[in-house]
Amino acid sequence: MAALTICEALLLALNDAQILPEKEIMGVLKDAAATHENAVGSEADVVKHRAAAALIRRIIAGGNSVRRP
Repeated sequence: MAALTICEALLLALNDAQILPEKEIMGVLKDAAATHENAVGSEADVVKHRAAAALIRRIIAGGNSVRRP
């Protein structure tokens, strides 16, 4: 969770500095979620990956990463 928080902050900074547009950032987040959703490994590893994917999807749905008021 801490790593995702740091990544979200970095994505906000990249958007604020007009280095990456919202569309690209949303693509990064969606790709990251998909990668975690499709991860393979032990049952414990898969559970951790699915939890990471769920957090990323919540970031996307909440609009906090880029689309802020």
